[in-house]
Amino acid sequence: MNHTQIEQDLKALLNHSEIKFYEPLKKYTYTRTGGPADVHITVHDTEDASRVLQYSHKHSIPVTYLGNGSNIIIRDGGIRGIVLNLLELNDLKVIDDIITAGSGCAIIDVSNYAKDLSLSGLEFACGIPGSVGGAVYMNAGAYGGEVKDCLLEVTVLDSTGKRIVLSNADLALDYRSSAVQDNGYVVVEAKFKLEPGKLSDIEESMADLTERRETKQPLEFPSCGSVFQRPPGNFAGKLIQEAGLQGHRIGGVEVSQKHAGFMVNVAQGTAGDYEALIEHVQDVVHHRFGVQLNREVRIIGEPLR
Repeated sequence: MNHTQIEQDLKALLNHSEIKFYEPLKKYTYTRTGGPADVHITVHDTEDASRVLQYSHKHSIPVTYLGNGSNIIIRDGGIRGIVLNLLELNDLKVIDDIITAGSGCAIIDVSNYAKDLSLSGLEFACGIPGSVGGAVYMNAGAYGGEVKDCLLEVTVLDSTGKRIVLSNADLALDYRSSAVQDNGYVVVEAKFKLEPGKLSDIEESMADLTERRETKQPLEFPSCGSVFQRPPGNFAGKLIQEAGLQGHRIGGVEVSQKHAGFMVNVAQGTAGDYEALIEHVQDVVHHRFGVQLNREVRIIGEPLR
């Protein structure tokens, strides 16, 4: 990549964006790991996001989308091409009982916004650390609720920068999957259809869920959230615990001693440590119980060379 030419092109093309080269991505991930991005662009509006995609498509430059970085591991070699950071797409507004949120909004903030309006339906998301875009991408859920239960529609961009509006029915939302994943779309806005509720009931529900999360999850350390999908008829954390792996460490990353479904960065661990520990846990659980644990966390980027 000719960075000088790309920088000149992008600065002339974009109106409200910040462009950085060789930006360390560990600054943007919950694990505090990740090598540099060739080009890191923080966009402040959908129009600039579309322009980036039009440019990258024309010049065959790969683009990786980044939101809150909460359920992702970026390898230590970083990411080639452009990393498009969407966190500044964070507008929030409401009309009637429909909340419209930019993809960069934290889903926790949208849940609290709904609570303040006495709107019910997003209580389950009060402890999910991801962005709206990430929550739609993987149909995030917790404590019996899922994004698909209250999502009305989303606006996405395809790889050419074309704007597309998709209804809930168009999104094929299922357990940790969606048409957004399948088609390589990037979410720029989502609309949630909620129901009027009693403020005290909403507050009570969210307080209960928050207490359960804080009691059970290792929030005191950097982590990538829940590492594995729930295996049919079982729980990943239970199997990992029964395999005697709780507290097992590789490098600076260990299986949480508070909740075996999490892996925490306790001593300046690397993405390589995370990958090695994930593979070890999968191998041991499969050997002991014949169960294949599938990752929920995404692993992207290049290994350190």
